[in-house]
Amino acid sequence: MSKGHITTGRVAENRRARHEYQIEETLETGLILRGSEVKSLRTGRASIAESYAGEDRGRLVLFNANIPIYEPARDNHEPKRPRELLVKTRERNKLLGLVRREGMTLVPL
Repeated sequence: MSKGHITTGRVAENRRARHEYQIEETLETGLILRGSEVKSLRTGRASIAESYAGEDRGRLVLFNANIPIYEPARDNHEPKRPRELLVKTRERNKLLGLVRREGMTLVPL
C-alpha cells in the first residue's frame, strides 16, 4: 500500500455525535458499497459528520454520508447516495421500532 492509505480500522468517525447525543446503545454494521467507494474510503477522506440512519422501503439505510469521488475510477459513484446497512433482521426491526415508537435517532459514530 502506498503512503496515506488506510488498510484496517475505522475509515470515518463522528466525534461530535458523542457530545450532541446521549448514546443509548452501539451496534456495528456493514455497508453495501461500490468498488469506487471502497477505493475512496481507503484514502481516508470520508465524512459521516452530517449523516444519519433511517428506513427506506423496509431497509436500514445510511443517509448523507459523504464518500468523495475516487478520481482514477472510470465509473464513479454519487458522493452522498443512500447506502444500505448490513444488519440482521431482528436487529433492524428493533432499531426501526425504536425510531418509530420512541422517536430515537440512529446516528453513526
